[in-house]
Amino acid sequence: MRKGEYEVSSHVLHITGMTCNSCASHVEKALLTVPGVHKAEVSYPDAVAHVSGEPMLAPEMLFVAVETAGYGVRLEKAPPGSKEWLFKSDGRLHIAVIGSGGAAMAAALKAVERGARVTLVERGTLGGTCVNVGCVPSKIMIRAAHIAHLRRQSPFDAGMPPAPPTILRERLLAQQQGRVDELRHAKYENILDGNPAITRLAGEARFKDGHSLTVRLNEGGERTVTFDRCLIATGASPAVPPVPGLKDTPYWTSTEALESPTIPQRLAVLGSSVVAVELAQAFARLGSQVTILARNTLFFREDPAVGVAVTAAFRTEGIEVLEHTQADPVAHAAGEFVLTLPNGELRTDRLLVATGRSPNTRSLNCEAAGVAVNKQGAIVIDQGMRSSAPAIFAAGDCTDQPQFVYVAAAAGTRAAINMTGGEAALDLTAMPAVVFTDPQVATVGLSEAQARRSGIETDSRTLTLDNVPRALANFDTRGFIKLVAEAGSGRLIGVQAVAAEAGELIQTAALAIRARMTVRELADQLFPYLTMVEGLKLAAQTFSKDVKQLSCCAG
Repeated sequence: MRKGEYEVSSHVLHITGMTCNSCASHVEKALLTVPGVHKAEVSYPDAVAHVSGEPMLAPEMLFVAVETAGYGVRLEKAPPGSKEWLFKSDGRLHIAVIGSGGAAMAAALKAVERGARVTLVERGTLGGTCVNVGCVPSKIMIRAAHIAHLRRQSPFDAGMPPAPPTILRERLLAQQQGRVDELRHAKYENILDGNPAITRLAGEARFKDGHSLTVRLNEGGERTVTFDRCLIATGASPAVPPVPGLKDTPYWTSTEALESPTIPQRLAVLGSSVVAVELAQAFARLGSQVTILARNTLFFREDPAVGVAVTAAFRTEGIEVLEHTQADPVAHAAGEFVLTLPNGELRTDRLLVATGRSPNTRSLNCEAAGVAVNKQGAIVIDQGMRSSAPAIFAAGDCTDQPQFVYVAAAAGTRAAINMTGGEAALDLTAMPAVVFTDPQVATVGLSEAQARRSGIETDSRTLTLDNVPRALANFDTRGFIKLVAEAGSGRLIGVQAVAAEAGELIQTAALAIRARMTVRELADQLFPYLTMVEGLKLAAQTFSKDVKQLSCCAG
C-alpha cells in the first residue's frame, strides 16, 4: 500500500420503498450518519446504494440506518471475507430469543440495532423476574418497611418522639404493584410493541435441533421457529430444598411473600443469603415476629465479619437468627406450620423458603440442540456467552454466571454483539454486589479467603464506622469497611462493606479495582466530606496512618 492510501470496505445495498429522487437523497443522508461511512451514493432508478467506508464498517449498521429512515434494504452480495450467515435473503440475520427479562431484552434490542430481526418467545408475563417478582417489588417493600421502622424507632427519638405506624398492607401492595405494572408497560411491553423488527410469540419454546424451536402457543397450537442464532434467557425460579414434609405444605417462595395482602403475625424463613435476609427484615419491620433458620451462618460464603455484623443488627431489632439449624420435618396443621428443630419445635403462621434459585432449563430439551448444562441445570457458557452448541448462546440466571440482573443485561448485550458477527466478552473480575438489608451489605472483588485460594498473599485493613464522619453525623455506626490489597504491590483487589447505604459506595470501589489502583492512590483521592463513600478513603489511609489521629476532613 502506497503512502497516503488506506483500506476501505465497499457494500452494495438494494433499497426498497423509494418513490423519487428525494427518497434517494433521504437514504443517502441516513447512510452518511453511520460511523465509519466515508461515501454513500444512492440511485433511485436502480434502487441501489453504493457505500464505502472503514474496513470494520458493519453492514448491519447500514441496515439499521436505512430501516430507521423508513425504507427496506438487503445486501446485493456479501463482500469478500464476510460471514455468509450475516446476509440472508432479506438482508438480516434471524435471532430467536427465549425469555423476556433483563438478558433477553438487552439482547433483542442490541441485535436489532445491529441489523438482525428477532423472534422473542415468552411463556409467561413479559419482563422476567426483576421487574415482576424480584428486584422492583422487593425494593419497594423494603423501602416501605424502612420508613415504618424509622417512624417506630430512630437515633433521633429524644428530639422527635416516635409514632408507631399503622400498616395498611393492602394499600402498600397496591402502590407496589402499580409501580411494577408501570415499569413493565414502559420498559418492556411498549418498547417491544414499538419495534417492528421484533416479533413476539406467547408460548413455551422447546428445541427441535440446533437451528429450530417448537413453540407451544398459549392460545393453542404450535409453531416452528427456525433461527440462525438463538439466545436462551429463561431465568431461574425459587429452589425448594428436600426437607421432609415441606412439599405438602402451603409454604411461600419470594413470589408469594411479595404478593401477600397480609403481614403474618409469625414468620419463619429458611435461608441465609440475599432473598432470605432482605425479606426477613422487611416483614419484621412491617410487624411480623420473624425467625431465620440458617443451615450455616448468615452470608457464610462472604467474609465472616459480614454475617456477624448483619446477625447482630437483626438480633438488635428482635429478629431471631438460629444458626446451624435445619428443620426436619416440616408439617402444616390447624392453620400453622410446625417445624421440628434439633432442640424442640417452632410454630409459625407462614413459612418462607428462600434457599436459592434453580435455572429454568428443564423444559427446553437442551440435549436435542447439543447445549450442555451443569449438574444444577445451568447452561455452561464462555466469556462470550457461547454455549456448547455453535449457534446457541445463553445469558442471565439460566447460566452459570452470577444471578444479578445487571450481569444478565450486560451478558445479553454482549451475546447479541457476538451473534451478529462481533466479538465481545464479559469480565466479572470487578462485579459489585449489594444486599438491601439495613445496614446494607456491599462487596466487590476478592475477599481475603478467596484471594488466598487463588494463591494471592494479602494485606487488609478494617475500618469500623465510628471512624467515618457521615456515620457519626447519622448517629448510626453499625458496620465496617474492609479493604483487601495484594501484599507487596498494595493493589486493591477487594472491598467488603456493611453500612447504611453501602450500595452507594461500592461502585467507587469497583472502579478503583478496575483501574488497578493501589490503596495509597485511593487514599490520595479527593472525596467529598460527610459522605459515606469517604469511608473508602479513610480505610485506605489506615494502611499507613492512624485515622483516629486525623482531623475530621484531613486529606
